Amino acid sequence: MSPQSTSRRARWRVGLVAGGVALLLTTGAMAAVSAQAAAGCRVAYSTTAQWSGGFTANVAVTNLGDPISGWSLVWTFPSGQRVTQAWNANVTSSGSQVTATDVGYNGALATNATVSFGFNGSWSGTNTAPTSFALNGVACTGNVGPTGQPTTRPPTSAPPTTPPPAGNAMAAVAAMQPGWNLGNSFDAVGADETAWGNPRVTAALLDNIRAQGFNSIRIPVTWSNHHGAAPGYTIDAAWLNRVREVVNWALADGFYVMINIHHDSWQWINTMPTDRTNVLNRYNALWTQIAAAFRDASPRLTFESVNEPQFTGSSGDAQNATLLHELNTSFHRIVRQSGGGNATRLLVLPTLHTSADQPRVDELVSTFNTLNDPNLIATVHFYGYWPFSVNVAGGTRFDATVQQDLTGVLDRVHNAFVSRNIPVIIGEYGLLGFDRHTGTVEQGEKLKFFEYLGYYARNRRITTQLWDNGQHFGRTSFQWSDPELFGQIRSSWTTRSGTASSDQVYVPRTGAITAKSLTLNLNGPTFQGLRQGSTDLVNGTDYTVSGSTLTLTASAVTRLVGSRAYGVNANLQARFSQGVPWRISIITYDPPVLSNATGAAASFAVPTQFRGDQLATMEAKYADGSNAGPHNWTSFKEFDVAFAPNYTANTITLKPEFFAEVNDGQRVTLTFHFWSGTTVTYHVTESGGNVTGTTS
Repeated sequence: MSPQSTSRRARWRVGLVAGGVALLLTTGAMAAVSAQAAAGCRVAYSTTAQWSGGFTANVAVTNLGDPISGWSLVWTFPSGQRVTQAWNANVTSSGSQVTATDVGYNGALATNATVSFGFNGSWSGTNTAPTSFALNGVACTGNVGPTGQPTTRPPTSAPPTTPPPAGNAMAAVAAMQPGWNLGNSFDAVGADETAWGNPRVTAALLDNIRAQGFNSIRIPVTWSNHHGAAPGYTIDAAWLNRVREVVNWALADGFYVMINIHHDSWQWINTMPTDRTNVLNRYNALWTQIAAAFRDASPRLTFESVNEPQFTGSSGDAQNATLLHELNTSFHRIVRQSGGGNATRLLVLPTLHTSADQPRVDELVSTFNTLNDPNLIATVHFYGYWPFSVNVAGGTRFDATVQQDLTGVLDRVHNAFVSRNIPVIIGEYGLLGFDRHTGTVEQGEKLKFFEYLGYYARNRRITTQLWDNGQHFGRTSFQWSDPELFGQIRSSWTTRSGTASSDQVYVPRTGAITAKSLTLNLNGPTFQGLRQGSTDLVNGTDYTVSGSTLTLTASAVTRLVGSRAYGVNANLQARFSQGVPWRISIITYDPPVLSNATGAAASFAVPTQFRGDQLATMEAKYADGSNAGPHNWTSFKEFDVAFAPNYTANTITLKPEFFAEVNDGQRVTLTFHFWSGTTVTYHVTESGGNVTGTTS
């Protein structure tokens, strides 16, 4: 991440678990397309990696008969496994039966020729390998059978307009899913990896991350404070050795590993428009040394040319594109010419700003066309639709706009790269609000975002790497700060989960209790029922389901709220046929009460009795109806930047950043929007750094 969006602040060795060795099956299928073709084939199915709930497999089919053109391989999983992502084949499923067809360019098989494809899958219970296959409708035993009539197969999709790249970069990048970032450690700008508040990286940390199911790790590295002067720019030996040590730990754990040049992008590379020669010399010197240091490392180590490239003082997009192209191609030349494993090492090239806007994607496509290298990967970053990601401009919900932004980003990079057999990694993803704390976006809306992101990335065959600067997985505790969030993320790697219109049901503290309804978002699974703890609620008595509407009966709500104390009285789980359950909190509340206050603009807080409710957002307007405060193009201010609730202290802080952009002496009307649907107005006036707040 760039500095504008990044906050400043017992050993267990886990190897790559092999679910099975390469298994040469003597059963398989192949059918000839010409009338005189002899049917015969050999299939090798192997599980190359396995983790809790998921696995990666490779399938190789060898044609033992006459040449064929176009193939369709069918098998049945014996343990109910499911294919979730595939490469070098089109894969569809009907129950446990799976059909894989060629993708055009690999449809022709000469005699004794082999075609391979791979996939990621999900499993539960056992992961027994299939033992029989049929190709083009004909089963075979690994021998050439008698000549027969032609066997037809479903038509394949049209072949690509350009030949696919050689190599298997798509398969490698698919095997990198899912990925995790070791953020705010080696990328920290300072004396060492602890400069931004994280502890020294340990092998135990990497072991524990591997145990969470991650298959790749991105290790951002900032080099600017760790090398000498021109012209050599010699990297400090201690720093390079420390990076190498952690890389080797990760490789030993079975990770795919990515290292890069990180915050150098905004520290000095950005001056390239006015200092091209010096920047290019420094950049080239660093990559020459990095490439040499890792020349013979495992092919599971990848290099990323530069993080979030950006340029200051350029003449515009055209010059930016030219400069980034020069950096990327220079990086490519240096690494390839360094020889050894670097001659074919997977290299990662970013768009400008790692943006997925169409012009930025098109610029990178041009670079890929120029380099014509089968071992290249495209990368972008994704932090969601900005108003939702930071909770500003009323962006409190994962609505159609947020979803369309997500699908637009992934569709653009899929269409530009993946559809041409060029892999894509989202090298960082998350929500920008996380850089302050993970409560900026409401929990249920956050979970819906990550559920859909995981699903759609699988759909578009894009590998994702979670940005974590220490706010998600404890660097020494080895625990998730938000287990519910990680549970949803982990589930999204292999399946879809049902959600609902909200994870909150608000019940007034006084007055008659009525039935409460939510809309279910099934997302493919079927609704199975409601549960409280280990007790199942009764359909028809405690709740009803009509279409997608789930209704809790008044009697059930009455029981669940109990004495109607403020806050969460009960948590239910909506259970679905797959994925993780959806938590529904039953909350008792009264409208919040705010009180008059005075104080300094540097530390002003509104006394607030939340009374079980929670703050969603805040509007600010002057008496004439115009917008007040920062981001004055909207009345809705940014959560935890302009204002922040403190439920323990019973206050809502109006931050100095808010008053810095409020007109001195003018009264501002604030409207606080709470998740119960309640709105409360309040008035503040700042004069000479002093603030008066009133309820009327």
